[in-house]
Amino acid sequence: MKIFKFFALVLLVSLASQSYAQKKTKEHRIVFHLSTPDTLAYRALTKQLTNVLAVWPTAKIEVVVHNKGLGMVLKGKSQFEPEIQSLVNQGISFAVCENSLKQQKLTKEQIFSQASFVPSGLVEIVEKQEAGWSYIKAGF
Repeated sequence: MKIFKFFALVLLVSLASQSYAQKKTKEHRIVFHLSTPDTLAYRALTKQLTNVLAVWPTAKIEVVVHNKGLGMVLKGKSQFEPEIQSLVNQGISFAVCENSLKQQKLTKEQIFSQASFVPSGLVEIVEKQEAGWSYIKAGF
């Protein structure tokens, strides 16, 4: 009889913990930092983003693009627009640094239409981290 009660208790605790785990879903928020001109890093980033979404399809993800990373989102120079469009369709946002645009004498019109803009890429990253977002350096 004691064994039966023990197994019943184990089963009850197991079911309760599974029920609790299912109700409490963590919201994953990740900011990726892209600042390199390396197209291999761009390819790695698209794979990383796809891999994260495969595990956490509802994750909030923002890619902050600044400095030489602008090459990934530059019209007429980047071959990554189809991948970016696919990722945007899955809820990922691409935030382009306006300071970097000014420094490189580029305009917003030269950037893929899927992108949004932030005054400072580094400030955007810091603010995301202060708000509890996880940080990942894009690429390798």
